[in-house]
Amino acid sequence: MSKDLFISEKPSVAQQFAQALDIDPSRSRRDGYIETDRYIVTWCVGHLVTMSYPDKYDESLRRWRFDSLPFIPEVFRYEIIDSVKKQFDIVSGLLHREDVSTIYICTDSGREGEYIYRLVDMMAKVSGKEKKRVWIDSQTREEILRGIREAKPDTEYDNLSAAAFSRAKEDYLMGINFSRALTLKYGKTLSRHLGRDKNTVISVGRVMTCVLGMIVRREEEIRSFQKTNFYKINGMFAPGEADTDIKHGSFRAEFRSSDSSTKYAPTDLYKNNGFLKQEKAVEFMKSFQPFPREAVVESIERKKESKNPPLLYNLAELQNDCSRMFKINPDETLAIAQELYEKKLTTYPRTDARVLSSAVAKEIQKNISGLRNFAPLANYAGEVLTFASVKSIGSSRYTDDKKITDHYAIIPTGQGMREYQNLKPLTQKVYQLIVRRFLSIFYPPAVYQKMNVSIVSDGESFVTNSKVLKEPGYLTVAEVRRQAENAGTPDKASDGDAGEGQDGNSDEKPEADFSETLLRLKKGQKLKLVTMEMKEGETAPPKRYTSGTMILAMENAGNLIEDDDLRAQIKGAGIGTSATRAGILTKLEKIGYIALNKKTQVLTPTKLGELVTQVVKASVRQLLNPELTASWEKGLSYVADGTITEQEYMDKLEHFVRTKTNAIKNTRL
Repeated sequence: MSKDLFISEKPSVAQQFAQALDIDPSRSRRDGYIETDRYIVTWCVGHLVTMSYPDKYDESLRRWRFDSLPFIPEVFRYEIIDSVKKQFDIVSGLLHREDVSTIYICTDSGREGEYIYRLVDMMAKVSGKEKKRVWIDSQTREEILRGIREAKPDTEYDNLSAAAFSRAKEDYLMGINFSRALTLKYGKTLSRHLGRDKNTVISVGRVMTCVLGMIVRREEEIRSFQKTNFYKINGMFAPGEADTDIKHGSFRAEFRSSDSSTKYAPTDLYKNNGFLKQEKAVEFMKSFQPFPREAVVESIERKKESKNPPLLYNLAELQNDCSRMFKINPDETLAIAQELYEKKLTTYPRTDARVLSSAVAKEIQKNISGLRNFAPLANYAGEVLTFASVKSIGSSRYTDDKKITDHYAIIPTGQGMREYQNLKPLTQKVYQLIVRRFLSIFYPPAVYQKMNVSIVSDGESFVTNSKVLKEPGYLTVAEVRRQAENAGTPDKASDGDAGEGQDGNSDEKPEADFSETLLRLKKGQKLKLVTMEMKEGETAPPKRYTSGTMILAMENAGNLIEDDDLRAQIKGAGIGTSATRAGILTKLEKIGYIALNKKTQVLTPTKLGELVTQVVKASVRQLLNPELTASWEKGLSYVADGTITEQEYMDKLEHFVRTKTNAIKNTRL
């Protein structure tokens, strides 16, 4: 009797497949696999195969020499990783068993997962078997069985496989050639600067070096920043004609400049609401004395403002929020998200999408219904089920098949509630974060009442703005954290953190309610300018990246490109992928190029990191530019969708590596 063989990426996933197939592992467990009379379930342990180092091509290449560079093999070699050779042999043996008729490829549904299996398949030289690719978004029983039922021939994923092999070859060629060439050229120089006896090895990578450059560049901007002092003016106003009314119902309004003023020159001003010199600010205030002075309400604008729920979480957004809220690094967030996925609580974590697919939107009621068993938010889930938005979510901004490549956004499955009780407290918090974000998209927008009052006194304008939350809408379930320190203050002018506020949903703290005085104001009403006050401030330098904002900056690297045509061409391209970005930061910290403050998650370059950046800037400057890295990543997506061939991509890559390596060799110190 023929059997179906299922091969997953790791043992824990194999267990989920076994359960979905109604296999009792305790009775069917073998060494490295599970077997019944119908099925065999086995697993990799991550990568079982890797690319061979140059010395495996030729022992003489073990020594780093300029005359062996550039190193670009005509045929790339691969080898089984020694530490997992036993499992490879087990998997390879199963793949070749005569009673195995169909192989179901169940590695992670993405480029890297495809690569893991294809390497095994290549090294095991599998032939004469039917191979089907299982593509799933969660590890629930229903989704696994659907994936098996709808599995497609693996040949339909050949382009994705080609992109995976191209990505690996790209990282290999750039890493080996540029690292060796730069070390040979500059290693001793760096050692002298660092006071080291041994030659300093310079590690270079397509993504890693670009990220290092972004962190160093931000640090240089902070060091070269020249602060500007400024002086803002506030007026204190009160209604009424008589002086006795001045003590009651007063309010502040901020000075706003006007082109017609005779009290100052445009060059005296800081933006449109302050002065660059203290004496000018004092002179301006004195021009209104003695107090009180007459004033009049020039205009009153009242309007409602709606704020929609933010889009769903992808991995980058989740990593950013966890860095900000829980002070954990992106690798820790990814590990938590992976655990939640493997325990069936959430969908596949390594996704760039922030929307649902139309197919999932049609069945979304199942996810919500399951959350009624999740005690902390059960009431909200029950309430959502009564909303019409559940049925209309498929036609909303939260569903868009065009914005999904491999997987839709991270959402709760509505299952696995027993597992929740055994999770660590931090993991429970992250799960709640995902559930709250998910439920919030079914709620109506938050509605604010805004009131803007413009006042004129002695020909000068003053403005006061107020904002009051009238209808909480989605904020009811979202529990938006209002952190004034993150939102900044009016006295600071900063470039801000890269990548924050992707949905325009910065935590803005509205007032509890409008003051009675403001509510009673009418256009043309006379007021008294009671007094004036000066408030000193200074501009702030750009903020350093945190681990979270760096992940977002990497995801949105295409936006950093100045050339409009190129930016449009690689729109949506980022540095690295959702599966690799966290690891890049971890590696940079491990090799001593950056430092991560574990309490604040702030990233800073080390002296070594800055020296490496200087070396790269002088030799292969393009590696520091987001456009190069993003364009390479876009090229890989073109290979994956069949727009270009693997050979076209490799020809371009090899030309770049050969040209730049030779340029380093010929550089004069």
